Amino acid sequence: MAEQVDGTALEEVVTFTSDLIRIDTTNRGGGDCRERPAAEYAAARLADAGIEPTLLERTPGRTNVVARIEGTDPSAGALLLHGHLDVVPAAAADWSVHPFSGEIRDGVVWGRGAVDMKNMDAMILAVVRGWARQGFRPRRDVVIAFTADEEASAEDGSGFLADEHPTLFEGCTEGISESGAFTFHDGDGRQIYPIAAGERGTAWLKLTARGRAGHGSKVNRDNAVTRLAGAIARIGAHEWPLRLTPTVRAALTELAALYGIASDLTDVDALLEKLGPAARLVEPTLRNSTNPTMLDAGYKINVIPGEAVAHVDGRYMPGGEEEFRTTLDRLTGPDVDWEFHHREVALESPVDSATFAGMRAAIEEFAPEGHVVPFCMSGGTDAKQFSRLGITGYGFTPLKLPDGYDYAAMFHGVDERVPVEALHFGVRVLDRFLRTA
Repeated sequence: MAEQVDGTALEEVVTFTSDLIRIDTTNRGGGDCRERPAAEYAAARLADAGIEPTLLERTPGRTNVVARIEGTDPSAGALLLHGHLDVVPAAAADWSVHPFSGEIRDGVVWGRGAVDMKNMDAMILAVVRGWARQGFRPRRDVVIAFTADEEASAEDGSGFLADEHPTLFEGCTEGISESGAFTFHDGDGRQIYPIAAGERGTAWLKLTARGRAGHGSKVNRDNAVTRLAGAIARIGAHEWPLRLTPTVRAALTELAALYGIASDLTDVDALLEKLGPAARLVEPTLRNSTNPTMLDAGYKINVIPGEAVAHVDGRYMPGGEEEFRTTLDRLTGPDVDWEFHHREVALESPVDSATFAGMRAAIEEFAPEGHVVPFCMSGGTDAKQFSRLGITGYGFTPLKLPDGYDYAAMFHGVDERVPVEALHFGVRVLDRFLRTA
């Protein structure tokens, strides 16, 4: 298929990425964020193209944008394109450039959100505006959603939209969003493009230990801090067993074929060793995980507190929640209570679908030297909330990246940035996929 992206779309994706970065939508958690200026920016660019946007808020300032482009085939299931507008905090003193400058320098766009994920928001805007200039309509209805609050609980974003405004997504059967279809250089000349077809479940935990408060100089067998420390040590040291999901099995099988080695899934550790750096694509999603992240206890060094609290970032594999719960009960023991601070489902999407094949074909057209493989994301996206509506989610934010560019380090990292050429590639691939979806 001949490329149908015009020069204006290539210019706009860079401008939109830079402009959106300059709109500070830092999400500090606890409701401390205001996405409305970015939502209004995106809505205005949709309206300019004759696409009617709807702005929705659960909480003032926490704005979401939803729009629908009608397709030519009313019988076809609609496709959801979604991207979040909020970003994680960034300390300017740590950066080479100001994180909200949106500076374009040496062919690179710098700033918080350049990869996570204002780049995809900009790609979506550039593609659909290009369609409007050409008078093109896709076969399927395309629903666009720019969401708030993805970097926290999603309660003001995709959760709110799925629960309170499901009719806006009527007919949507599949969705695409962040964290897939990027170039992974394996260090041996191969370029791998992993497309996400699954996500581990989110299990952010609050642990509470209670004991007997008292003077720090006295014997105390009911010390809440000691009880909590024991539970945290057990959780941090726990070796979760291997759990291979269909997506991870497919990833290992395709990677083994790429490297010309036997896909022996009875000895996954040996297989990973043979895959070399490419093993990083699957290693975080072979099992559940629990990482202690926060501790809070006491108010004075000579006072034993009656309560101690910790938080743990837990993730569980598709089908692994029951094992996760029973293991946490055992690791925390009788003296420490635990509860979900935030919980979302694990996802598994088919890798033999027409949609996955279409994404694969779009990448191969513009990166014929690349090798597409499925993978499961170690973290989570708004696809979890949209799955409540029966929408199957994939991670597909295409970027052609140079060797030496550490894509994973860009997420929530210092000096987040994206090459201009990667954005151009993304627009071309996204347009190609959507025209044939």
